[in-house]
Amino acid sequence: MSARVHSAPFNLAAELAGFGAGAGAIVTFTGIVRDDTGAMAALEIEHYPGMTERALSDYGRQAAERFALTDWRIVHRHGRLPVGEPIMMVATAARHRHAAFQAADYLMDWLKSRAPFWKREIGRDGAARWVDAKASDEDALSRW
Repeated sequence: MSARVHSAPFNLAAELAGFGAGAGAIVTFTGIVRDDTGAMAALEIEHYPGMTERALSDYGRQAAERFALTDWRIVHRHGRLPVGEPIMMVATAARHRHAAFQAADYLMDWLKSRAPFWKREIGRDGAARWVDAKASDEDALSRW
C-alpha cells in the first residue's frame, strides 16, 4: 500500500509486479495527458512535496477501509508531461471485483477533486493556461 509522486515516467507492469498477492481482483487505471483542443503540447503539473504524498496516502487508507482492500497503489507524476504521456495510475486489490472497481472509482474521484496538484496546459504556441476545477468532478465526488 503506497502513494508516490515523482517526475520520472513509470512502468505499469513494474508497478504491478507483486501487487495484490492473494487478491481475487486487481483493477488499474492509468491517466494519460490528452489534447482536447488540438493545440496542446504538454501539461505542467505542480504540487507541494510532503503535503501531496500525505493527502494521497490518506485517500488510499480511506479507500482500503471503506472497500476492504488488500492492497492499493497511487503513482502520480509532476513536471512537464507531453501529450500522450501517462500522468498517474491507481491500482486497487480486493477479494472481489466489485470492491476493487468501486475503490478505484472512489480514488479517482478524490484525486480529481481534492488532490493538491495544480495543472497548466502548455499550447504548441507556448501559451499557458491554468486548468480550472470542473463541476462534473465535484458532482462525481459527491456520490461518495
